[in-house]
Amino acid sequence: MDTTSAPTREQLRQAPKVLLHDHLDGGLRPRTVVELADSTGYDGLPTTDVDELGRWFADAADSGSLEKYLETFAHTCGVMQTEDALARVAAEAVEDLADDGVVYAELRYAPELFVERGLSLDAVVKAVSDGVTEGERKAKAKGHGILARQLLCAMRQHARASEIAELTVRHRDTGVAGFDIAGPEAGYPPTRNLDAFEYMRSNNGHFTIHAGEAFGLASIWEAIQHCGAERLGHGVRIADDLKISADGEVQLGRLASFVRDTRIPLELCPSSNVQTGAAPSIAEHPFGLLAKLRFRVTVNTDNRLMSGCSMSSEFAALVDAFGYDWADLQWFTINAMKSAFLDFDQRLDVINNVIKPGYAELMS
Repeated sequence: MDTTSAPTREQLRQAPKVLLHDHLDGGLRPRTVVELADSTGYDGLPTTDVDELGRWFADAADSGSLEKYLETFAHTCGVMQTEDALARVAAEAVEDLADDGVVYAELRYAPELFVERGLSLDAVVKAVSDGVTEGERKAKAKGHGILARQLLCAMRQHARASEIAELTVRHRDTGVAGFDIAGPEAGYPPTRNLDAFEYMRSNNGHFTIHAGEAFGLASIWEAIQHCGAERLGHGVRIADDLKISADGEVQLGRLASFVRDTRIPLELCPSSNVQTGAAPSIAEHPFGLLAKLRFRVTVNTDNRLMSGCSMSSEFAALVDAFGYDWADLQWFTINAMKSAFLDFDQRLDVINNVIKPGYAELMS
């Protein structure tokens, strides 16, 4: 790709984008964190200066450790313990994504983390649903169409996965698209929550599993072969099953071959993976090799606050690192839309009537 034709940041912002892996409690505006702390009485913030707080989140998350990275969520979850706070955060997330050109998004969060002040799990989901609806309305009023859904996570170190799976099925007709497990991988294999995944499958429900981020191939294998994951949350460590010879030839192991052959989507999050030590840099991120080998790669933000990123900035980083052009970015976007936990006709509608026309205009 000639550098003179490289997409500009403004063009990248305008490009239709699809986001499958974005944590609601990892995407707050710093000002919102400060204001919610004040209104809810949360006094644990390291600083109430908005600019300093934004820098603190990025610095604290930039540790090279998934466990330390996850510690930053104590503050965002701490200010999201009321219905009004949850609705505000959800609405702002949808608005921010729409402003960045995202046309479809799945916002994930763990309802069990927001019940410290007495909210029921159902009340948490309802509050987020109200916020998503309001965010979609405000985005549409500004001329930015976006469709957003929820993914409900169970924390893998706790024992509430079956309860959250039941919550997912209970609300699937009111904006909840699917189920996930999140939290530390090491010591908490996916099979600890096998009952929840069997419940989802028996109820024809969709689910993805955080696997292959901080832990290796065993986590991915269990997620797919034992639990039946439709997508892999991160999945970046599938690269451990690739052998590169001295002459550059790549040999796929049996697990990598299975993932590629069955088109299991990889919810790759480049900037976050660098922060947690799953990749040394964007340029050395396995994304480039996995895309070249035609895995079903998708681009995601993971946690926009902690990583100081957006979908546009993730696209820009990949363009800079690997020289991708508009055709590549459209491919990644269609990969994601094909993999969305949304009805087939809705997916097809977004691909044919939003994504393809949007990229055609940018490429003209």
